[in-house]
Order: sequence, then C-alpha cells, then structure tokens
Amino acid sequence: MTRNINEDSLSTKQKILAFTLTLLTFVMGTSEFVIVGLLTEVSTDIGITVVTAGTLVSGFAIAYAIGTPVLTAFLSRFSKYPLMLILIAIFILGNVVSALAGTYTILFASRIVTAVVSGVLTALSMSIASDAMPKVKKPAVIASIFAGFTIANVLGVPLGTFIGQFASWHMTFWLTALLGVIAFIISMLVLPRNLTSSKSSLKDQLSLFTHPRIILAFFIPTFAISGTYTIYTYITPIIENELAIPTRYVSIVLLAYGAFSIISNFLAGKIASKNGMRKLRFIFIIQAVILTSLYFTMSFTIAGLISIMLMAIMIYVMNATIQLYLMDLAEKHSPTAKDFASSLTPVAVNIGIALGSTLGGLVVATGSLEHLSWVGGLAALIASGLAFISYSLDKKDKRSEITRHG
Repeated sequence: MTRNINEDSLSTKQKILAFTLTLLTFVMGTSEFVIVGLLTEVSTDIGITVVTAGTLVSGFAIAYAIGTPVLTAFLSRFSKYPLMLILIAIFILGNVVSALAGTYTILFASRIVTAVVSGVLTALSMSIASDAMPKVKKPAVIASIFAGFTIANVLGVPLGTFIGQFASWHMTFWLTALLGVIAFIISMLVLPRNLTSSKSSLKDQLSLFTHPRIILAFFIPTFAISGTYTIYTYITPIIENELAIPTRYVSIVLLAYGAFSIISNFLAGKIASKNGMRKLRFIFIIQAVILTSLYFTMSFTIAGLISIMLMAIMIYVMNATIQLYLMDLAEKHSPTAKDFASSLTPVAVNIGIALGSTLGGLVVATGSLEHLSWVGGLAALIASGLAFISYSLDKKDKRSEITRHG
C-alpha cells in the first residue's frame, strides 16, 4: 500500500521542480505571445504594415518549428543541467536585443534566436518532467507545464500589452528579459544536476519522422492550433475595428481571454487522463463550431466577446493528450529518441501558429476580418479528421495484438 501511495503522489522536491518548469514556460510564453497585443504599436513605431508586423508571429513560429527538432536532436547528447542554463541565458540575451531593436530586421532576427532557444527549452522541460515524475502523475504535470503558456496569456500578455500601449513596446521586452533572469536564478537552484542524456545520433533522433503514425499524430495539433491562430493573430484589430472596443480596453479583453484559457488547461489534464485521443475526435468538431461562430457574432460586441472567450477555452485542451501520445508512439518506434520526441508537440503547435498566422494574413490582405472565422473552423475540422484516423489505427493495432497473443 505504501508503494502505491508514493507512486500516486508527488514529493515536495517533485512539486518544486514542476513549479520551476511551469515558471519557465510562462516566461517563454510571455515573450512569444505578447507581440500579438502589440502589432499596432510595433507597426506604427518602425513604419511597417500590420500584416508585415504579423510576420513577427509567423516568423517566430516557423523558426521554432524548423530549429527546435534539429537543435534538440543535436544537443540531447549534452548534460541537461548546464545546457538548460546556457539556453536560458541566450533567451535573456535575445529579449534584450528585441528591447533595443530599432528596425524590423533586428527585431525579426532577435525573435528568430529567441524562438529556437525557447523550443529546445520546452522540449527539455517535457523530457525532464517525464523522467522525474511518477507515471500516474505525468498527465497532470505535463498539463501544468503547458499551463505556463496559459498563465502567460492570463498575466504576461495583458501586462506586456498594457506596458507597450502606455509606455513603449521596447519596455515590454525589457520585462520579458527580467522575467528570464528570474527564471535563470530559480532554475540554477532547483533543476536536478544528475540528469542523463541521450547517446543516440542525430540520424537516430530524426528517424522518428520516418514513421507514418508519428507524422499523422504530429499534424493533429498543427491544424488544431492553426484554426485558433488564424483568428488570434489578428485579435487586436478584431477587438478594435469589428467589436468596436476602444484601444484602452484591449489589454482587459486579452486578460479575460487568458483567464478563460485556464479552463482549457484544466480540461487538458482531465482529457489526457484516460483515452484522450478518443475524446479529441469530437472536441475538435466543437472547436470548429466555436471558431466559425465568430463569423456571425463579430458585428455584435457582446456576442463576439462570447465567441472569443469560448475560443480561449478550446485552445489548449489537446496539449497533454498529444504530448503523451507522441511520446508513447516514439517509445514504441524509437526509444532512444526520447528527448527529440518531447519536442514534437511544441514544434507541431508552432507550425500550426505559423500556418494560422499566414492564413490569417492572406485572408486579411485579400478580404475582411470576418472571413478569418470560417477558415479557422475548417482547420479544426481537419484536426478532427486526423484524430479519427489515428484513433482507428490504434484500435486496429490493439485488435492485432490481441489476435497475436490470443
């Protein structure tokens, strides 16, 4: 009985570690997402269009998606403790350069560096959590680490938006640099120093992408998050121009959006706790309906806000399920690529962010903001279709295994 109790609960040390990893994702999430609330200020200050400023979102996501898997695979051979601290230091430097940037080129370049470092840090955080936590608690801990990004939307993005609108967007990046310093100090004291590293080659790590099941699962979060980000990338002009809410209240709306997204993270842990993929098939259909509803509610302030808040509730519901699902698939097909497998969900999410923001840019450039809604809904339906296929293949595999052992 004592053994089961220990396996079903977290020690104080494990709880502190989980908090530290969540803090780290909060800091990285604030740095990544805050630019969404500052598109107008950045575009005005450095003399670019809002659509061009939107590439700071898509560019970050593309760099994250391309750089993270390759760099994670290469760096996985090194000791995790010093590697984490070095990467956090580079993250801080990237935000300092963003704060000092006076041109689009410098700002874009600093965001690229920050993106790649953030991706590797997220992957390592997931790997550390997987190694250090009891199996029964992994869904909740993984969900809590992803919650750092949720809390970034609740606190970091509205605060950064407020500072950027009423002081300067440069000050916002000074804030993210300061948060990075705090995360560095706590990580230096808390992160375990005896973490083992993977000894597999870069080729072995990247071989994960040769397995069709992993590729299929990889694109589920890609399309799910792209549905949301088709709209969310341009949430500020939607709030100001379509919902007719004054600029001074934008940060309050973003704060409310972040608060509702906490529900999303809570649901993520519940969904992942038992056969999450079965549930996600239908959850993505609900997401599609919510995203499409904005087409009909965007002309009405209250109704439009309700659609946006429901959108927030759906944004992270898949994270814990997909993270564990991809790591389980990797365990079956390529056990030595564990660290690399930890990077797949955040990489897929950022490809989705890039896809969504790019689609959103095309829609805004060729049409009106209201058309963002049905494009986002279509992406969510594609995610649902992929989830149906993955679940069907899982059931087929289980039947085959039963037959072999029957």
